[in-house]
Amino acid sequence: MTDSDRITELEIALAHQTRVAEELSEEVRRQGRVVDRMERALRELGERFLTLEEVAMPRPEITKPPHY
Repeated sequence: MTDSDRITELEIALAHQTRVAEELSEEVRRQGRVVDRMERALRELGERFLTLEEVAMPRPEITKPPHY
C-alpha cells in the first residue's frame, strides 16, 4: 500500500466518522426537543392534577376546637 493509498483510506474513514458524528449530533438535538416537550407536558399535568385535587378535596376551614 502506497502512501497515497493510505491517505485516501484515511480520508474515507474520516469522512465516514464525520458523517456519523453529525448524525449522532442531530439525534441528540432531536432527543433534547422530545425531552423538553415531555418535561413541559409533565409540568402541565402536575399543575392540572393539583388543581383537580384542590377542587375534589377542599381544605378544611381552620376553626377553634369547641372546648375553647
